[in-house]
Amino acid sequence: MPEAVKRTNEIEEFTNLHFIHPISGWLVPKFAARKITPNMVSLTGMMFGILAGVFYYHYQNPYMAVAGFLAMMLWHIMDGADGQLARMTKSYSEIGKVLDGVCDYVTFISVYVGIGLILSAQGTPNVWAIILTAGLLHAVQSSAYELQRGEYDYWGYGKESAALPEIRQMIAELKGKSFLPFLMSQFHIGYVRMQRAFSGINSTFRQNLREALKNNPDKVEDIRALYRDVFAPGVNSWSVMCANYRTVAIFIAAVAGQPIYFFWFEIAVLTPILLILIQKQRLLNQLFTLRLKEIIQIETNDQK
Repeated sequence: MPEAVKRTNEIEEFTNLHFIHPISGWLVPKFAARKITPNMVSLTGMMFGILAGVFYYHYQNPYMAVAGFLAMMLWHIMDGADGQLARMTKSYSEIGKVLDGVCDYVTFISVYVGIGLILSAQGTPNVWAIILTAGLLHAVQSSAYELQRGEYDYWGYGKESAALPEIRQMIAELKGKSFLPFLMSQFHIGYVRMQRAFSGINSTFRQNLREALKNNPDKVEDIRALYRDVFAPGVNSWSVMCANYRTVAIFIAAVAGQPIYFFWFEIAVLTPILLILIQKQRLLNQLFTLRLKEIIQIETNDQK
């Protein structure tokens, strides 16, 4: 698999790096040879996700719980393959990115609803309030993690998301012409702002870093290397928010006969961890800013 197709290894979550993405990478050339598009792969993954919800509705049967876990693993593999396939075939699109996100959410909504229906039938008190709270927190947690990854690739390697130029162009072209697509683009912008609010990444830090790169062209590689050095461990710590651990937690809770515990895991365990990670991110921002000043100061002294 070409390096350009792979994700950034030093911030890749362990199970993705050593299990899920190698399988996805093995499938990608086969998909490409058969003219299978990334969107088709995304939709296939979503179908596995929907099946997982059906299986988990019958979680009291151990075989169905295992089937639910396997279906979610197949979704993970497809979810890894669609992005790799898009990079290999250079078939990026804003629709594809949105579809990928929708498929991810549909998978978890299906599983949450499947479990919620059976727990409700069993008379579990306040089950839907608990699930809705867990689902909203899940959206915040996972979106903050994905932003961390995107920021690392952007500032650490200069990899701009393929979707960003399209969003800017779409906004310019559709403003005042087509309400629904423009509304979708505004929703996307609002979503990114929400990501930043819950990730410890603020506009002042980004603006200062952008200006440092612009004003010190001969130090760009040094600045990016510093960014990778400071933030790689931090981004790795955010991987606890990735979907893989939720998949395992759902399975463990279902096999234990208490799937409601998973939703409390989202609420009572992952949320405090998120708050800790946000504070850690702010401290890393401060550390990076101090070390960045040292690099720029060295350049200033060299010019004297």
